[in-house]
Amino acid sequence: MDLLKEFYEIMEKQSDIALATSVNDIPNVRIVSFYFWPDKNILYFSSFKDEVKTKEFEKNNKVSFTTIPRENIKYARTNSGIVKKSDLPMSDFKQVVCEKVPDYKEIIDNFEDKLIIYEISFKEATITINYDEHKITL
Repeated sequence: MDLLKEFYEIMEKQSDIALATSVNDIPNVRIVSFYFWPDKNILYFSSFKDEVKTKEFEKNNKVSFTTIPRENIKYARTNSGIVKKSDLPMSDFKQVVCEKVPDYKEIIDNFEDKLIIYEISFKEATITINYDEHKITL
């Protein structure tokens, strides 16, 4: 089995992650839509400015996430993500994320000036396929 191929397929087909942060030993999890850029191995998402999570990123840029499977038991996760504000232009993000999550267009169209794009970089992940876990290095 080609585990990297499986990872990229999961990241292409799934549209949401459960994103976990922690500040002062208090964890916080929320669901966000994302786009994974395979050539860069970077996961992108947007958030409203001044949200709780954006303030948490400033205090602790280490994050974890797991993709949220919709159809079968295949998902990817990492506990070694580093989050930061992205330099990716909103127009580029809009194009790719709206192809994946068409309903996101309405959010961007209505609130573009209130959104910030973030990116998560990570070098290792675990993929689960039919309850079997496989560690991979990107």
